[in-house]
Amino acid sequence: MKKKASLFILIMLIILGYSFYNGYVWFNNPDSKKYQVRGIDVSNHQGIINWKLVKEQGYTFAYIKATEGNDYKDKYFNDNWKNTKALDISRGAYHFFTFGSSGVEQAKNFISTVPIEKHMLPIVIDIEFGGNSKNIPTKDKLKKELTDFIYEIETKYKSKPILYLTYDSYDEYIKGDFEEYQVWIRDIFKFPKFQNTQEWIFWQYCNRGRVKGVKGLVDLNVFNGNSSEFNKMISK
Repeated sequence: MKKKASLFILIMLIILGYSFYNGYVWFNNPDSKKYQVRGIDVSNHQGIINWKLVKEQGYTFAYIKATEGNDYKDKYFNDNWKNTKALDISRGAYHFFTFGSSGVEQAKNFISTVPIEKHMLPIVIDIEFGGNSKNIPTKDKLKKELTDFIYEIETKYKSKPILYLTYDSYDEYIKGDFEEYQVWIRDIFKFPKFQNTQEWIFWQYCNRGRVKGVKGLVDLNVFNGNSSEFNKMISK
């Protein structure tokens, strides 16, 4: 009996792991009544997207990867930017902040890619260890380069960016600093908990979502507020 029970548990764990990895189940399920404003964030990994189908499923905003580091430009940014605008999907651009180049160089890359337009969501700076350089900077070094990047972005776009963070990047680099900036937190296992004065404005609750119109898996997000509060974030 013990062997049969162990085998059954093993099979169930394999099924659960397979289902989670392939986006059929996930751990978080934010209350749709409380978190009515929902969206996705995308990059070249999603390829060509049918934004009409995405919108029909109730996703009202999109964050689109524009740049990474000092020289990478996402090849689908222009198409995603144009197509979301045509369908009146609220959209913003994000930059993956790398450890291997200066903040000023990275800002120049972003500014040369993302136009200044009306009806944009605040710019997002993605700060995380996953997919980044193995040469980990000190907190002071990262703070200096990030401060330079933010200065260039605020000067150009006339608004404060949002910081996309994992708990690791928050603890290592942001905690105790940059408290005037809103946070987009990644927590794919539970409701986000933040031990600071900042409240999260966006929550990435799933990194393996399935959405019609998107090939493969995609990140799912909610806004921490109602539609009226969300609309106040959009540039006029």
